[in-house]
Amino acid sequence: MLNRPRMISRETIIYKLEQLSLQKRLFISYILILLLPSVLISLYIFQELNDNYMKDIIKKYENTLEIERVNMNNNIETMERAAQLSISDKEVLYYLERTSEPNATELIEFDTTVVSNILRLQFNNPNIEHIRLFSNNKRINELWPVIMLERRIQGDPWYEKVNSLDGQELWYFDRMDREPIRSLVPDAKESRPKLSLLREIEYPAGRHVGIMQVDMLLTNFFQGVFHGTDTSQSEMFVIDGEGKMFRNDASPFLANTGLTETDIRSALNQHVTQGTGHFLFNHDKTPFLGNYMYIEKLDAYVVNVVSLKNVFADINKTRNKLIMVNVILLAILSISTYFLNALILKKLHTLAHFMKRVRQGDFNFDFTIRGGGEVGELAHHFRKMLKKINSLIAEAVTKQAASKEAELRTLKNQIDAHFLYNTLENIKMLAEIENQPVISDALTSLGGMMRYNLKWTSEYVRLKDELGHITNYIAIMNVRFDHTVSLQINIPPDYLDQELLKMSLQPIVENSVKHGMKFKPSEARDIVISIKAEVIDSTIVIEIEDNGIGMTAEMAEGLNRKISQEDAGSSTIVKRDVYAQQEKQTEGSGIGLRNVHQRIQLFYGTEYGLFVESREGAYTRVIMRVPYFILSGGVT
Repeated sequence: MLNRPRMISRETIIYKLEQLSLQKRLFISYILILLLPSVLISLYIFQELNDNYMKDIIKKYENTLEIERVNMNNNIETMERAAQLSISDKEVLYYLERTSEPNATELIEFDTTVVSNILRLQFNNPNIEHIRLFSNNKRINELWPVIMLERRIQGDPWYEKVNSLDGQELWYFDRMDREPIRSLVPDAKESRPKLSLLREIEYPAGRHVGIMQVDMLLTNFFQGVFHGTDTSQSEMFVIDGEGKMFRNDASPFLANTGLTETDIRSALNQHVTQGTGHFLFNHDKTPFLGNYMYIEKLDAYVVNVVSLKNVFADINKTRNKLIMVNVILLAILSISTYFLNALILKKLHTLAHFMKRVRQGDFNFDFTIRGGGEVGELAHHFRKMLKKINSLIAEAVTKQAASKEAELRTLKNQIDAHFLYNTLENIKMLAEIENQPVISDALTSLGGMMRYNLKWTSEYVRLKDELGHITNYIAIMNVRFDHTVSLQINIPPDYLDQELLKMSLQPIVENSVKHGMKFKPSEARDIVISIKAEVIDSTIVIEIEDNGIGMTAEMAEGLNRKISQEDAGSSTIVKRDVYAQQEKQTEGSGIGLRNVHQRIQLFYGTEYGLFVESREGAYTRVIMRVPYFILSGGVT
């Protein structure tokens, strides 16, 4: 019931269109044919441009992140090297695990040599902010700013975690660069985010003697995050494993776009996994692109967020302009065409007037419409038609009587196929009664071949059906050639349900019998035809080989060229034309193999077909390639 109003509406539209004049219909068709494809093509082109531009943007910011990765790896290596060099000096370890308090001389010597070396290491790497060693040994003296006691850091959130890692590294993001001894640095700038490399010092192994801390300010560690140039339409962020976000506070990106740190965290959690990649998200109808990079050692993400608002706005504006120009041009052309059609169709209207007279039964008149083109040709043929009609009317009664007579004659000449089968069965029974098994078997084979040929319900059969037909054919040929033809079938049972085009093997076997047996009287021998099959990838290869007279390499090459060559205009040949050619083949022309080859390519594609191999006086082998498809189970 719901579909009925729609059907009525569609029929109404079609009826109204049919009532329009040809001139108006041509005008509407012109608009639909040119305007709609033009708009669709413009949209498609701009979609491609949009996709390419997106790829360029993604690639650009992937490169930006890759540069940032290189800088981070360099900084990580610098901090790890500084940490290793600081505790590689045995004097440092001896001092941290002392069992007695050092005297003034020892302190001065340690400070001027070991501590100075550590400070020199820090100054040689200007990006490193601090190198500190914290010890729980109360017998040693603190040597600021390098050697300090652990009690000054026991309140830090990372302290317990470092001690539980058994000497492994801990990278910790901190929003504050706290000074452990504030009294010595009253004007310390503590509100600076930093990244600390922390590691427990064990000497000897398994014995805790202190904690190593190497600090680098985030402004030095993440150059792209805090010193990036494109801050109006994009910004880079760092998010650590605890969810803390670090960014350049001077960047106007968040203020310009309306994004918040919470929005970025939420988008990151929804779209991002470990590794590198990109994602798209929307906020307040504004599209954004996010490129991310996971730093496994730091357990942190570096994310670059780009606003696509201006990008898409410019592309859409250009697209709309082009579409508008197309519409205006097509409107001008359509109006011009409307009036041109009126001039072109004037003669057609005249011709329509004469056609109305014919429709009313008036055939006794003549007319002249000058000019060439389609309308002039139509008028010429209409005049010829009028002359022909009068002669056809006179002949109509005679032809009708002749037609009836032909129908009766056709009915008399029709023979039911079942009559043929039953007649063959009766003759077979007579042969068996007369103890003529050869004739009986030949009739059985002939009946099987007739049933196979006449029962053409599908283009496809099973391989075992085609093999059965060939077996019947060979049986009949043996009656003719006194049992000098042998058939060997070496095909695994799993392949017998393979799909095959009907009557595709029989022409090949027939060629083997006709041409392979042309021996010289002195070389006459029995001919053996073998059929085998194997599956290679998704293709089944069927080989039909005979031990006949064979052919030279040049003849085989020429035959393969003849088989694979295409007829002029082959793209318009329909399937029945291929079958019709089979009736026109001549002895040794190769048309039979060529027809099979063309049918295979017609149904399966140009990568399949036939190929002939041969050696003179030895063998001829025809190789058939078709898709491997088991009718009972599909593709295996």
